[in-house]
Amino acid sequence: MVWETLNIIGTIAFAISGAIVAIEEKYDILGVLVLGFVTAFGGGAIRNLLIGAPVSLLWDQALLFTLALASIVIVFLSKELWLDYFRRIVIFDAMGLAAFAIQGAMLASDNGLPLVAVATAAVLTGSGGGMVRDVLAGRKPVIFRDEIYALWALLAGLMIGLGLLTSAYMYYVLFVIIVALRMLSVQYNWTLPKYSDVQNLYK
Repeated sequence: MVWETLNIIGTIAFAISGAIVAIEEKYDILGVLVLGFVTAFGGGAIRNLLIGAPVSLLWDQALLFTLALASIVIVFLSKELWLDYFRRIVIFDAMGLAAFAIQGAMLASDNGLPLVAVATAAVLTGSGGGMVRDVLAGRKPVIFRDEIYALWALLAGLMIGLGLLTSAYMYYVLFVIIVALRMLSVQYNWTLPKYSDVQNLYK
């Protein structure tokens, strides 16, 4: 149940996120659909390649494709009403990151992979769709921007890989925490140390 719920949340959230970016870049309806679908399913494809699962499994998710399509079309048709609001928040990107990071870590853990693989699966599944989206849109990938992004996916992977979550309720709590941390990192411009910051310590 946790798996399916996170799958639905992540797919819808990232489909909306991709559609918003495409609209901001003034893509036509085909471009909006392509970028929305790539964002929604790109992370899962990368995850499957990483852990050796068949990429073709993506084509067996008719419900998710339908939900993604409906979400993208709704955003496209209501862009004049909602776009300015969407631009001011990162809730959809944060929800997609959290849902897919946890899901990727769960799949890797269930396959008996070691901690490093679980953590890597969390990061790549959570950020993969956003990375592909930004590259196709000609933007700097969100994972390389100043605000903390991949670290929150890594946190989810470590907690799951270490077996710290013992109930479905705890997975949902972790989801909320990751979403909140991602949004706070943007709101307050939390960043990780840069090379220039280290250099300044010795000046």
